Amino acid sequence: MLTRLACDTHEALYSVEAPECSLRGFIALHSTALGPAAGGLRMRPYANEDEAIADVLNLSEGMSHKNAAAGLPLGGGKAVIIGDPATEKTPDLLRAMGRAVDALTGRYWTAEDMGMTPSDMAEIARETRFVAGRDDGAHASGDPSPVTAAGVFRTIGLGAERVFGTDDLHGARVAVQGLGHVGWHLCRMLHEAGARLSVADTDPVRLAEAERAFAADAVAPADVHSVFADIFAPCAVGGVLNARTIPELKVRLVAGAANNQLATPGDAGRLHARGILYAPDFVANGGGIVNVAAEILGVENRDAWVRERLGQLEATLRHIFQRAAAEDVSPAVLATRITSERLLSRAG
Repeated sequence: MLTRLACDTHEALYSVEAPECSLRGFIALHSTALGPAAGGLRMRPYANEDEAIADVLNLSEGMSHKNAAAGLPLGGGKAVIIGDPATEKTPDLLRAMGRAVDALTGRYWTAEDMGMTPSDMAEIARETRFVAGRDDGAHASGDPSPVTAAGVFRTIGLGAERVFGTDDLHGARVAVQGLGHVGWHLCRMLHEAGARLSVADTDPVRLAEAERAFAADAVAPADVHSVFADIFAPCAVGGVLNARTIPELKVRLVAGAANNQLATPGDAGRLHARGILYAPDFVANGGGIVNVAAEILGVENRDAWVRERLGQLEATLRHIFQRAAAEDVSPAVLATRITSERLLSRAG
């Protein structure tokens, strides 16, 4: 079921196959310097295995930085399944993935990500204890999406305070790309704060619901980054900030929930050169893994612990913004430097 593949950038990369249930996927462990690797399981209809491998490698590295930024005793890992979750996800497939996770004997903890739900985690948990994000059981943390969205919402407030001089979002125009679990919760919070929304999603039904629920303007997914707005919030797939899209941005702040928003490290410099403040994604969206970590670590007073950790994450972001401005560099450059130092200090 598990086949180790050659990889010189990560601690381990595994192919996962179970032909009897049409399971094809990968698990990547980027770093266990801070603790067991933790990161969600994503199911997407990748075009091919190379695309899936590239995604799992990028995402697992991002989890190392995300967990380090949040001060968690966890390393970075990720898992992906190739397939359409709407039509190809079955209990047998999920349980087979659970057996693959279990075979790593605790070096990797999984949870839900794109295409997954708490009920899917419950199915996986029938085969392994190294799973979090469940609705039931000891220390169950449930769906991390609301906590992730709350963290991104506060990140937008911190960014707005630096760029516009206030964290009051009333009347601000925010372009939100992606109306999945996190994007939807974020739109609700922004709407309640009085922001005006431009939204995009590949699901026309979801898009129409957002128009009604949030008085939002619907935008084509390919165009949402380029609308006239104050803030751009990427909440879908990664790589949306790149050499083509960055020159088309008409905002002063980018802060969203998507992982790996920068297509390349150099794109941080492109944003900085344009005077656009960028909130590093692995800090902005850290609320979800904090919520999940409480379950992995068996925290008893989870609500208080999560609140404390989210407060620390907010303080970290404020510090990153301040130091980046003082050094005249992108916050992404500074955030990566800080988390890399934490990873190296523990690895040494």
